[in-house]
Amino acid sequence: MKNKYIVTMNRVLLMNRCCYSVISAHDQKEKIRSTLNYMIALGIMTVGLSYAAVPLYRIFCQAYSYGGTTGQIEANKAVSNMKAIKDRPIKVRFNADTASSMQWNFKPQQPDITVLPGETALAFYTAVNPTDKAVTGISTYNVIPFEAGQYFNKIQCFCFEEQQLNPHEQVDMPVFFYIDPEYIEDPKMEFIDEIVLSYTFFEAKEGMKLPVPSYVKQ
Repeated sequence: MKNKYIVTMNRVLLMNRCCYSVISAHDQKEKIRSTLNYMIALGIMTVGLSYAAVPLYRIFCQAYSYGGTTGQIEANKAVSNMKAIKDRPIKVRFNADTASSMQWNFKPQQPDITVLPGETALAFYTAVNPTDKAVTGISTYNVIPFEAGQYFNKIQCFCFEEQQLNPHEQVDMPVFFYIDPEYIEDPKMEFIDEIVLSYTFFEAKEGMKLPVPSYVKQ
């Protein structure tokens, strides 16, 4: 009787082990399948975000003036009713660069202008295509010091928009802007009397992604 009981128990244990092995194998397959699905989804999302990086970065930066990127607004009554702060002149210097592959000649028409917070101002850049073929360019910009970007508002500019120049064509590109009067109330701006507005032009090509400044990656 005792021997039959032992044999029966051994069979039960063996069946339990077999069932556990089957369940474990099934669970392991489910885990592998879930992990694979997760990795595929992550890959698709990464590719999607890489294509959306430029417009998302542009929207974010223009909304929050992050990393020295300036705000861009539409002209409205608030702008026309601003009062200039006459005892706080600020010099705005203009800088122009081109990427190594860009064949345009690009420069500001004026090295600098002096403006008052709350006062609108107009500046111009000039771009020339000296080649014998049409070249399409696209530009990025920022403000130095970076902290001043949130107060530097552009009403009209040529940034983030493709510009095509025919062979040997020259164009003038306006920048209509103002410095927010709240500039003078920021303690960090107390000793900042000079701002640099810098543009960089790249040759626009299919599938191109504008580089994100290193300080955004940090």
